[in-house]
Amino acid sequence: MEISHQVPWASLFWERRFSSSLPIGQTTFLLLSPRKWRGMVLFFKTNLVGHSLIISTEAEFNHFIFQNEGKLFQCCYPKSFNEIAGRDNLVSAEGFMHKYLRNLVMNLVGNETMRTKLIPKVEKTICKNLQRWCGQASVELKEAVAKMEFGFGAKILLSYSESKSSKSLRQAYADFQHGLISFPLNLPGTAYRKCLQGRKKAVGIIKSILEERRATPETRKERDFLDLVIEEMKKKGSLMTEETAVDLLFILVFAAFETTSTALTLAVKNVGEHPKVLEELAKEHEAILRNRKNTDQSGITWQEYKSMTFTHMVINETVRLANIVPGIFRKVLKDVEIKGYTIPAGWIVMVCPPAVHMDPKQYDDPFVFNPWRWQGQELNSGSQTFMGFGGGARLCAGAEFSKLQMTVFLHYLVTKYRWRVIKGGDITRIPAVVFPNGFHIQILEKNTIPEDAAAT
Repeated sequence: MEISHQVPWASLFWERRFSSSLPIGQTTFLLLSPRKWRGMVLFFKTNLVGHSLIISTEAEFNHFIFQNEGKLFQCCYPKSFNEIAGRDNLVSAEGFMHKYLRNLVMNLVGNETMRTKLIPKVEKTICKNLQRWCGQASVELKEAVAKMEFGFGAKILLSYSESKSSKSLRQAYADFQHGLISFPLNLPGTAYRKCLQGRKKAVGIIKSILEERRATPETRKERDFLDLVIEEMKKKGSLMTEETAVDLLFILVFAAFETTSTALTLAVKNVGEHPKVLEELAKEHEAILRNRKNTDQSGITWQEYKSMTFTHMVINETVRLANIVPGIFRKVLKDVEIKGYTIPAGWIVMVCPPAVHMDPKQYDDPFVFNPWRWQGQELNSGSQTFMGFGGGARLCAGAEFSKLQMTVFLHYLVTKYRWRVIKGGDITRIPAVVFPNGFHIQILEKNTIPEDAAAT
């Protein structure tokens, strides 16, 4: 039987909720019809921004899609996405091109590079910023962390410094981000037009940095990712054209700050709202400090990072509830038989991670923030029931680096500081996760706050 004749249509909409007490998972999109879809259907047809597609809500089928990448399914995003992300962007690249670009990125954020080079750099950046925020009357955490992550990412990618540049790359990305999730109507005054203009500005700045570096090669004391890209461009028959290089750098700079800053802000919010979680988190990190044999050791070692089990549980639970990526698109390459249905070649399938992450058959009390649910489980970046970082061969290349940054931040936050919420913290989804009123907190050194103070 063909799915086009058997599965009912369902209307799709994005529900907006603004209650600070509402778990982020409940801001995930719901369906008008059928109303009680979760657990009742594997998939169904719908229409999203003018595109007919199938929504997959079932863990086993989603896993099947990821495991058959390049065989039965391939990455497929709307034309409008490629217009704003770039024709040769890493997200939409397929087959050998995707593998080639991913391998380049892993040179930057792979385990060996993180272990030998990135941990001390991440620590230095985080400690410097926490120190600067400490004592201020209020810090809007999402924007502050995004600014910190942007500065770090732009530096290791391009050796770019906002303070030393005549053009603001950060502002260009702010314009780009403003219309990233919008109806693709390229008319004056629309959010989509602003997004395209932001991309154009950002690409122009990146291209000028690339051209300047190529025109004046020099022996650099510390290489960045752009040096590696230029080396690739020089190779005979290389796949790395200037356009590909710019598209790759553009999407990497954006990825370096946006999703991690959102997840980290949510982690701090969740931990602060659950005293037992904060207590267990602090206990783990204080034990690491006590157990150091070398009293002169100033930074986190790779072994210490890997031993922070409860912290990784907190991060997994934060990402599960956040559902920062609400949908992952794939095109059916061949007719696919699945549980009595035939999905025809050429159809588009949207894998829906929130449907699995919020499924009570997969997670007890799925809307409750409970890091202990991960106890005894593999804390890797992807599994059949956990798709916070994607899955299969296209698992997010920066997933482990993102988790490293979050872990280091939480380590220093809970061992050196206390914080309290000043205002904000409401969450909504448009469909990206946003804080409409910000999340304003005050950060103070631990020993400056009385035990009975109204602080976290």
